[in-house]
Amino acid sequence: MDKELIAMLVCPVSHSELTFDRERNELKSSVSGLAYPIRDGIPVMLEKEARVMTTEEKLGKAAPAP
Repeated sequence: MDKELIAMLVCPVSHSELTFDRERNELKSSVSGLAYPIRDGIPVMLEKEARVMTTEEKLGKAAPAP
């Protein structure tokens, strides 16, 4: 995912910055606790499509793979 694009996007819920999780192919907001999927190279920035992050993910700790 392009770093410049990530820098321009914000979480639609919290308006906070997002981080790219290459392993899960998601954009994550630790403030809102949501992870937005990237499908076919396009970020899906809809709250209803987002995955709720685990407590460990929100705190920046390593979480087990799904």
